[in-house]
Amino acid sequence: MSHASPEKAFLVSWEELHRNSKALAWRLMDMGAWKGVVAIARGGLVPAAIVARELEIRLVDTVCIASYDDHKALGQQGRLTVLKGVPGDGEGLLVVDDLVDSGVTAKAVREMLPKAHIATVYAKPRGRPMVDTFITEVSQDTWIYFPWDLEAQPVQPLVLARKPR
Repeated sequence: MSHASPEKAFLVSWEELHRNSKALAWRLMDMGAWKGVVAIARGGLVPAAIVARELEIRLVDTVCIASYDDHKALGQQGRLTVLKGVPGDGEGLLVVDDLVDSGVTAKAVREMLPKAHIATVYAKPRGRPMVDTFITEVSQDTWIYFPWDLEAQPVQPLVLARKPR
């Protein structure tokens, strides 16, 4: 996917991410007795921590997969590289990520941990079939900016912004 136009940009605040991650935990609460949470690093680290806290799960691990190359254009998914996995078949594990986009990463995790339950905060249509649970669906051509991708910037008042310079 190429860089989304500003109309298709979805900015997520820390508060919104926390609220949606907590909603994900709420949805997962009665689905099973989870042995542990596995975050898909890096995007899944914050949502996984929130879910683990809300579900009182103390065993937290990571699957580390690189699929977006920082040197490529924004949104260009590259070759998948598994940097770290977890042992076993995923029985009793809850895998958490921030987003399922194309489903490529989720598919790789599903192959590694076929018995795990995969949950994401956000889901796009192409990747949705690869996850078991999600909270919010966004269109495939929307680029989500997570709070760690943003920083506060000063802006002009509206009246000044529209005046010709």
